[in-house]
Amino acid sequence: MNDPTSSRRNFLRGRVSSHTDQLRPPWALAGLAFHAACTRCGDCARKCPTRIIKQGDGGYPTVDFKIGECTFCGECVSACKPAALVKAEPAATPWQIRAAIGENCLARRQVECRICGEQCGEGAIRFRPQLGVIAQPDIETAKCTGCGACVAPCPTLAIQVA
Repeated sequence: MNDPTSSRRNFLRGRVSSHTDQLRPPWALAGLAFHAACTRCGDCARKCPTRIIKQGDGGYPTVDFKIGECTFCGECVSACKPAALVKAEPAATPWQIRAAIGENCLARRQVECRICGEQCGEGAIRFRPQLGVIAQPDIETAKCTGCGACVAPCPTLAIQVA
């Protein structure tokens, strides 16, 4: 859920378009609990080895997969003193987000490109051969961790993680 003060701020700045929730770092508390706990100190961003955690609207941390991927190292959780990021147990799932490939994908436009599949360490993106056309990407959502490794290398930014 968005921070109410950032919504007013966006309105006053003329940013009145529909705004989707920002992607929070892994193991973030849900909704308003995150906003209540997060002090916007930036410690999680400073500790992130891949530098994908940035300051978003209202100063709250967001994840930008256009910069890189999340390795789920847990450094952001360790740095979060107010406990807005909490890894309850070692096997805890960091988030429920998954990758999705949009229509501006080169393969969907019949141009050979498999870079997203090559970057996917989990093997969640496969290219299924089809008769008479370029092999099309297919995401096996059960294997996708939402790490974002496929986003930055995509030449058309056709992949969204949400």
